[in-house]
Amino acid sequence: MIAVGNVLPTGMSEAVVASAYGGPEVLSVIDVTVPEPGPGQVRIAVRAIGVNPFDYKVYGGVFGADPAKLPLRLGTEAAGVVTAVGADATGPAGPVQVGDEVIAYRAPGAYAAELVVPATSVVPKPAGLSWEQAGGLMSAGATAVHVLEAVGLGKGETVLVHGAAGGVGLVVVQLAVARGATVVATASPAKHELLRELGAVPVAYGPGLADRVRAAAPEGIHAAADLVGTDEAVDVSLELVSDRSRIATIAAFERGGQAGIKLLGSGPGGDLGTGIREAARLQLTEAAAAGRLRILIASSHPLREAAAAHRESMAGHTTGKIVLLP
Repeated sequence: MIAVGNVLPTGMSEAVVASAYGGPEVLSVIDVTVPEPGPGQVRIAVRAIGVNPFDYKVYGGVFGADPAKLPLRLGTEAAGVVTAVGADATGPAGPVQVGDEVIAYRAPGAYAAELVVPATSVVPKPAGLSWEQAGGLMSAGATAVHVLEAVGLGKGETVLVHGAAGGVGLVVVQLAVARGATVVATASPAKHELLRELGAVPVAYGPGLADRVRAAAPEGIHAAADLVGTDEAVDVSLELVSDRSRIATIAAFERGGQAGIKLLGSGPGGDLGTGIREAARLQLTEAAAAGRLRILIASSHPLREAAAAHRESMAGHTTGKIVLLP
């Protein structure tokens, strides 16, 4: 193993854990041991961490509440600087070296100041991205790629995106526009100007949504992506898209399962899309580096304020990604 500067081969790090199942009040910060990276592993000094709904669903009991799994480490994505590498530490873009600025996804336990992950989880951070943007790129970005692949969106088609101003939605909009598609994007009116800047046709959600979408897309909707999980999103998608295989949800697993639309992600019956999401990583960094993909940050919080970050995310009114900073 190679170490850098005064970073010790082994040491301690702060990490956020859930000590019980429940709401954000169960979160605390503890000291954890950071091991040496073994063969094929790297150690990262974390600079930013992406906050995702999956994180609080884990300790909220959505995926079960086995007390034997407590305390739960949280997080799946982070960005930082490589401080040590094990033998044969090679990632999707090639060998990983000490001093590399990287993005780690998937990175279990990412809510920490230091992290050891497989080198295969690490891709180079685009130089033009801030740490906050890099920390919030991968989970939303990979999910967005999965959504567009699942609905088979092509050039010249029109897609309805529910929840377009959220972390995943903003990436879906940009990638869909880049494919040559027309995007009709639901969001609150305060967020419409941003969506227009990104190339979408914004509409307000609420009563009468289907009629507003028809007016915005008189030639019809080919596919729909539900990123919010509301009954309205599912109902309007079913009303406007005749082919249910071209409707996908990342949130409405019960309703979606009953309706026969595609379920994406870690919910019950969901398609994890592991291969698609892993392949998306270098596509996303290349698009971000080239300036074709903007990562908008809603807010940042110190690592020790993860509970506040989760409360903000749960409220559901953010524009872009929430990140934690060790």
